[in-house]
Amino acid sequence: MDASQKKQSAALAALQFIEPGTRLGVGTGSTVNFLIDMLPDVRDRIDRLVSSSKASTALLEKHGFEVETLNEVGDLDVYIDGADESNKRLQLIKGGGGALTREKVLAGAARRFVCIIDDSKLVGMLGKFPLPIEVLPMAQEFVAKRLVKMRGQPIWREGFVTDNGNHILDVHDLQIPNPLEMEARINRIPGVVTVGIFADRSADILLIASDTGVREMRV
Repeated sequence: MDASQKKQSAALAALQFIEPGTRLGVGTGSTVNFLIDMLPDVRDRIDRLVSSSKASTALLEKHGFEVETLNEVGDLDVYIDGADESNKRLQLIKGGGGALTREKVLAGAARRFVCIIDDSKLVGMLGKFPLPIEVLPMAQEFVAKRLVKMRGQPIWREGFVTDNGNHILDVHDLQIPNPLEMEARINRIPGVVTVGIFADRSADILLIASDTGVREMRV
């Protein structure tokens, strides 16, 4: 099974968590795009729908869905999204697609966070995937210097602006043995909007697609 087929399998497995009357939050990225393409099959189960990015909203609207804001909908029943890395405690690195701030807000607003990945994303320790951090443009260099002191190598994601009008620093070579502590530490740097560590609000359910099928992990 190639990577694309694994992503499809994980997305398909997530549909079972969309029950009748669901207020659904949808994330961003290549795995979620497969999910969005499948949502018309369960349209009658979705009560209201919120998206974490302009890209996902455009795709949902193409399928005829009305996408509302979180302010309009309030709390979500389920939030489904992918991840760039996950450890066995369901703590994640997210933000490869640059939508980490809105993703973290929707995950926080959801009663249940279902994360869909392929088996290559499951790691022993977070940090091999460069850690995305959304920063205010005026604070970019200041934040970068702080991250260097933390032994990371921040690289500006050139030519990319988030849906919120901010910049992304991708931090390479940062080992994250304690994701909760690292998330809190980076959050304290002035100018940081969001760090792509999802440990304070980790996933509730992890669906991992491999050659042998999709397995489910819970904390």
